[in-house]
Amino acid sequence: MDNLEDIQKKLGYFFKDADLLVLALTHSSFANEHGLENNERLEFLGDAVLEICISRILFFGFPDASEGHLTKLRAGLVSESSLARVARFLSLGDYIFLGKGEEYQGGRDRDSVLSDTLEAVLGAVFLDAGYSAAQECIEKVFREFIPESLELLPSYKDYKSRLQEATQSLFKARPVYTLLESTGPEHEKIYRVQVELRNKMKIDARDSSVKKAEQKAAGKAIMELSRRAQ
Repeated sequence: MDNLEDIQKKLGYFFKDADLLVLALTHSSFANEHGLENNERLEFLGDAVLEICISRILFFGFPDASEGHLTKLRAGLVSESSLARVARFLSLGDYIFLGKGEEYQGGRDRDSVLSDTLEAVLGAVFLDAGYSAAQECIEKVFREFIPESLELLPSYKDYKSRLQEATQSLFKARPVYTLLESTGPEHEKIYRVQVELRNKMKIDARDSSVKKAEQKAAGKAIMELSRRAQ
C-alpha cells in the first residue's frame, strides 16, 4: 500500500481496510489474468453513492436553482467524461491495476476505465467508513469542478437529461432504466439496457457500458417521442 499513499492523500481519505482500495483499483482485465475479484461491484455501489452525495452538494450549494438546473448540473458532473476529468485531476490512472491487453490499448487513459474506477474508489470509501466519509471525500474531490454561482451553471445536453425533461413535461414522471442482460467475456462485455416511459413505450439499446447503453436508449426514445409528436 506504500505506493498508494499519494492517491489517498489526493482523496483526502486514508483507508482502514487497505484491501478495499486495492479492489477498487483492480480492473476486470487484470482480475481475469490473475484470478482475482474485479472492481465492478464497487463501481455499482459508488455510482449510487456519488449521485446522492452530489445531489446534496448541489441542493445546499444552489438554494435558488430549479429542479431542472440541478438535474442538468448533476448529470454533467456524474457523466463519464466529467468523471474521467476528475480522475485525471487525481492522476488515478497511474494506480489502476490493468491487464496487459488493456494496458497496451491505452486503457489507463480511457474515459470509461477512469470514470468506472473513480466510482469504485468512492464505493470503497463508503464501505470503509460510511456515508459521512464518502460525502466529505466527494466534496473535496469535486470542489474544483462545481461552479461557484448559479450564473455559471453549464447547460448539459446529454440524452438522459433531455429525456427526463421531456417525460416530466409530458407524463409528470421520470423514465425508468433497467439492465436486461450482459453478454460476452468480462473484459469485452456488452450491456443491454431498456428505458420505459409512462406511456408504456419501451426501447432498448446495447453498448460497452451500462451508462453508454442508457444514453443510447434515451437518445432513441427522444427520437421516437419526436416522431410521434409530428
